[in-house]
Amino acid sequence: MAARRQADGTDATRAAVAPATLRLLSCNILAGASIARYRQYFTRGLTQVLPGPGKQANLDRLADLVAQFDLVGLQEADAGSLRSGFLNQTQYLAQAAGMPYWSDQPNRRVAQLARSANGLLSRMAPREVLDYPLPGRIPGRGALLARYGAEAAGLTVLVAHLSLGPKARARQLDFIAELLQGRGATVLMGDLNCAWPGPELQRVFARTQLQPPDDALPTYPSWRPRRAIDHILVSDGIEVLRRWTPPQAFSDHLPLAIEMRLPRLPPRA
Repeated sequence: MAARRQADGTDATRAAVAPATLRLLSCNILAGASIARYRQYFTRGLTQVLPGPGKQANLDRLADLVAQFDLVGLQEADAGSLRSGFLNQTQYLAQAAGMPYWSDQPNRRVAQLARSANGLLSRMAPREVLDYPLPGRIPGRGALLARYGAEAAGLTVLVAHLSLGPKARARQLDFIAELLQGRGATVLMGDLNCAWPGPELQRVFARTQLQPPDDALPTYPSWRPRRAIDHILVSDGIEVLRRWTPPQAFSDHLPLAIEMRLPRLPPRA
C-alpha cells in the first residue's frame, strides 16, 4: 500500500467546497531530463545516472504547470537516487506546486543510480491509495490507484506506465481492466505505450466503463509529436470539457491535460 502524504500539513479531514470541474495532467517526466532530439538519448546518456542543474530547473518549470491542476499523474519520476541528487521528485513537485497530497510508487531500482516511480499529486484528500505491480516478464512496472469521495459517488484514479512489448502490455491491460471493473466514475491516466486508435486499448474499453477518447492527441516525441501513447481515459458519465497538450516540453513526452466534470465531486483541500 502506498502511504498518503501531505505536502504542507493540511488536515486531511477538512472539507471544502468542491469545484465545478477538475483539471487533470499526466506527464512522463524522464526523471527530470530534457530531450529535444533523438540523438540526445545518446549524447545526454549520462543524465540517466547523474544529477545536474538542468534537471532542477526543468522540475521548477514543471511545477509552475502542475500548480494549474487538481490531479497530476507522473511517470518515470525518480524516487531518490544518484541521478536526481537523491531527491524524491514527486514530493518536490508537490511542495513546489502547492499540492497538499502526494503518493509515489517506486517500481524499478538500479542500485543507487536510478529509482523510477509513478506519482500522484492531488488537491483532494484520497480515501485510499494502493499500489500494484503489473505483470510482465521483466519486473518494474506498476499501477498506482487512488479513491476519492464516498463509495457510491466517488472517483477512482489509476496512474500507470506500461511496458514497451505488446505481449506484456496485453497482460497489463487485462490486469488493469480487472482492477477497474465496477468502480463507477473512473480515470486511467499515464504513459500506456500504445496508440489510439488501435486494438490494444479495446481490451480495457470492452471490460470497463472507460470510453474511447473523441480525439487522441500525439505526445511523443515531444519535439515532433506523432504518436498518441499518453492517455487520460474517463468512464461513461464523466464529461470531458477540454483535452489538450500544454505547449511546454519537459522530457521526451509532451504533457497531456483534460478538464472534466463529474456529477458529484470529492472535497477539495
